[in-house]
Amino acid sequence: MKLRADRLAFALLLTSLAPLAHAGVVIDTVGGSEVSIEGLIQADGNWFNSDLADLNGIGANGDDSEFELRRAEFVLKGKGPGNLDWVVGYDAKADKFLDTNVRYTFGGGSQYLQVGQFKQPNSLEELSSTKNNDFISKSMATNTYAVARRLGVGYGYGNDSWSVAASWFGRELTRNLAHGSGYGLRGTWAPVNDKGNILHFGLAYVNHDTDADTFRLRARPDADLAAVRLVDTGSMTDTDRVATTSLEGLWVHGPFKLQGEYYTSDIERLANRDYTSTAAYVQGLWNVTGETWGYKGGVPTTAKPARPGSGMWQLGLRYDTIDLDDGAVEGGRMDTWTAGVNWYWRSNFKFMLNYVKVDSERQGLDDDPSIVEARAQFYW
Repeated sequence: MKLRADRLAFALLLTSLAPLAHAGVVIDTVGGSEVSIEGLIQADGNWFNSDLADLNGIGANGDDSEFELRRAEFVLKGKGPGNLDWVVGYDAKADKFLDTNVRYTFGGGSQYLQVGQFKQPNSLEELSSTKNNDFISKSMATNTYAVARRLGVGYGYGNDSWSVAASWFGRELTRNLAHGSGYGLRGTWAPVNDKGNILHFGLAYVNHDTDADTFRLRARPDADLAAVRLVDTGSMTDTDRVATTSLEGLWVHGPFKLQGEYYTSDIERLANRDYTSTAAYVQGLWNVTGETWGYKGGVPTTAKPARPGSGMWQLGLRYDTIDLDDGAVEGGRMDTWTAGVNWYWRSNFKFMLNYVKVDSERQGLDDDPSIVEARAQFYW
């Protein structure tokens, strides 16, 4: 899709206000609830060096490039009254609701009950804040298997050293998006949790129904604007339920972070042999300017630049793999390497540049493109 001029102008207008903006701007206190507003604007560009398939498809931005306003998110949050918190989020670009729920905390802050739409308890990368993604595109593993926001009821118990969470969920709040009721479970353990020194392990399981007994797995080559999926199972029209198990690990030591996840997903089929696929990624990040990470609720948190004027610089490398071949289903295999540099400037800017090298094979055909990606981000 072409980046519309009016959306770009709007994003640039917000960007010009960056020196005045802060994270979570408090608006007022209404009925004992402190109301604040947050926002996230992202604009992306992808430049494709296609091999077999034309990654730009029928895009109108050029023969080998694509530009798009990726996100225009606005979130109202309420803290209180008492132990009650609420949130209403909306993405004007995607025209869909984000987190929209009410949460009640009890047990001295060790337990919570949540009702509404929220991210389900699975996937370390999916649960981490979008504005602090290490790379422009989330991993193929996360994009393919993670169950993101759904309407449901969730319960959590624990602290920053360990946690367990469970949920029952249905469809997505916005009509005509994700369907399939099910449940999710996630447990985390951080045997080491000190400032600048973190070791985390996690295990998650999600089981859900398929919509109209039909399910399809496919993945872009770690490029969100690519019009083509290089691996694709096609629509399997005799599916009943999907069960996905994931393992996760995180290690932080000073300015270095190492993170990885492994997924295996089993699809129960009604008329054919059950289908199993796998995916994994491992990625490392180095804060060149020396900042470290925090840890809260089973996910890492990103610090603000120690020197806002010069900002925080990061270098990253990721290996990502997915295998959609199983029996008669020849969905294909794909491996990618992504190298990236990130610059957090002051409290509201982030700029990203990635290079992705792809090695894929499907039904005997190799397709090995490369992509250059860039992102400009404004948030408060």
